[in-house]
Amino acid sequence: MPKEEYKKSKNYINRELSWLDFNFRCLCEAKYNKNPFFERIKFLAITASNLDEFFMVRVASLKNMVNSDYKKKDASGLTPSAQLEKIYEKTHEFVSEQYNILSRSLIPKLKTMNIRILKHNEMSDTQEKYAYKYFRDQIYPVLTPMAVDSSRPFPVIHNKTLNICAFIKKGNNKKSFATVEVPSVFDRLIKLPSDDEEKNFILLDELVYKYISDLFTGYDVLCAYPYRVMHDADIPIDEDDSEDLLREIEKSLIERERSGVIRLEVAKNIDKDLLKYLKKALNITNDDIYKINGIIDLTVLNKIYALDGYNEYKYKPFKAPVSKRLQNCDNIFDEIKKGDILLYHPYESFSSVVKWIRDAALDKNVLSIKQTLYRVSSSSPIVDALRTAAMNGKQVTVLVELKARFDEENNIIWARKLENAGCHVIYGLVGLKTHSKITEIIRRESGGIKRYVHLGTGNYNDITANFYTDMGLLTCSNEIGEDAGAFFNMISGFCEPDKWNKLILAPIWLRKKVESLIKNEIENVRQGKKGRIIAKMNSLVDPDIIELLYKASCEGVKIDLIVRGICALSAGVKGLSENITVRSIIGRYLEHTRIYYFYNGGKENIYLASADWMQRNLNRRVEIMFPIDDNGIKSRIKDILSVQLKDNVRAYVQKNGEYKKQDRRGRKNIDCQEISMQEAIKNSIVCDKNEDKRVFIPKTKPDKENK
Repeated sequence: MPKEEYKKSKNYINRELSWLDFNFRCLCEAKYNKNPFFERIKFLAITASNLDEFFMVRVASLKNMVNSDYKKKDASGLTPSAQLEKIYEKTHEFVSEQYNILSRSLIPKLKTMNIRILKHNEMSDTQEKYAYKYFRDQIYPVLTPMAVDSSRPFPVIHNKTLNICAFIKKGNNKKSFATVEVPSVFDRLIKLPSDDEEKNFILLDELVYKYISDLFTGYDVLCAYPYRVMHDADIPIDEDDSEDLLREIEKSLIERERSGVIRLEVAKNIDKDLLKYLKKALNITNDDIYKINGIIDLTVLNKIYALDGYNEYKYKPFKAPVSKRLQNCDNIFDEIKKGDILLYHPYESFSSVVKWIRDAALDKNVLSIKQTLYRVSSSSPIVDALRTAAMNGKQVTVLVELKARFDEENNIIWARKLENAGCHVIYGLVGLKTHSKITEIIRRESGGIKRYVHLGTGNYNDITANFYTDMGLLTCSNEIGEDAGAFFNMISGFCEPDKWNKLILAPIWLRKKVESLIKNEIENVRQGKKGRIIAKMNSLVDPDIIELLYKASCEGVKIDLIVRGICALSAGVKGLSENITVRSIIGRYLEHTRIYYFYNGGKENIYLASADWMQRNLNRRVEIMFPIDDNGIKSRIKDILSVQLKDNVRAYVQKNGEYKKQDRRGRKNIDCQEISMQEAIKNSIVCDKNEDKRVFIPKTKPDKENK
């Protein structure tokens, strides 16, 4: 096939529309009645949270392009304005389906379980008395009604907050606009007095709406309705002109609240004049307005999911065991010296990584700890361990990526705490996001200085490690240790190493390496050998990589892609991608692992990476891809990939851009996540080395001497 054919826009799926398809797959899980009922509720909440972030980042970015008169087409042949048009159409369809599932399936089922979310006019007299007292005693003192008139301009409406807007009037005066923010300091789901068998709730915003007239004494409230706005979160930072990146990020967080509104959610029955007023005040178009027939902001469903007493309607609890190699070991460093250790989260506990860093913080032989942090939890035990290490006199260097979107504020807090403890903190790199996941621990031992390294596909976040699938490698390989040292020297100063042993970094070499690996499979097929690629990632967008995959397919290379989210490649197209399969696994855990397998003429290469095959990962981020050299670990990863390719429960298979679940009639169910849990439990059953080996034999008759 001519090279020009691979590049044709018809062969590329728009990344934004592909992302919406991914969120539709999550929505299908909310509708899928084979899922435990409360998990369906959680999936619906996830789709709402996903959509929020999509608008704040991707839609906002496209709107900025349109406002800047940017008309360049993407790989799929769409200009920014054309993309927005299709996004609006698809998103309105998506929101409509969200609320159909809520109203027709989930809420009726909740009612059969005696769980009700009441409207303000559905409360009994007893419930109303309780609600009003709660409102006056707790909520009312916190509320701040904001009126708009000639002396008071339209206020800043904070991002993602719930608000009640109203028209109010005093006597014969003209009506005025007023708004009040529903305070987020209270739980949005308020439990009302109920019979023993019932659990009745009302939403906080329903109470504010019901008693809003108490906020405007002396005025008539003509009408009032809930609404919610979303702001542009894509705040540009001029790093070249910024002397202090930390202050620049803090400033951008404040500006984010005042940035343009890119989405407005309102009650479906909102007064036309009130909506017209909001539309003008927020400077939005009709496409930005979403009329909601139900609860605004479905993330509140997480509160329903968290109710006590409904475990039978959720996935069975799973407590991740400690990796078999690390059970009952007195010294993790000694265990690593026996051979590389693969950790597969969340099937194996992330506590092993935490313990390793904690042990290092207290180990008198540890001289230095170096680590990159992209996203960490709000009460991170890893950050605490790093602070302890610094206070114990160890050299601690931490790169805290301040530009990690939506984690900027959390990372600023941790960066300051680390500095105060004596750590040397690097606030990211100018022009690049550091997305690599790497830790280096330098230890003094009898044979000299020894480097221990952890490399991972996911973040050092002890919370998300419980529901993100990721892999990590613990090693004391001399070659990887040298590379790790060179990596940290490079990001902390002006060192540019001449060579690297094992680690492959973006934005310098990673793209070239991936392209060469794909080209090698093509060349092997041309020589009559077998060509095979398996690639697992979160997103596949890069046009150059996709072009090479199309070429490889046409040459006869068999390619299996496991892509959770965005995939701009169209699989199964005759004459283009007949040798390519694409599947997306949506299940109990968020698939986050990046694994790249190349047959390489039988000398199989397997790499793990922090990077997806996207332009941003390959061109604009500091990423690490690293090889798996241990044959036992290679076999384990191949088994994991094999099961994922056979999954017929969680996998959606793509063909010509459309995703469908497979027909399982007459076939055994294969759920790759369930199998991974079972394998983790089976492999964790080891004998404690300190266990008493004596055998106790019960007596069946008395001893002779005791007769």
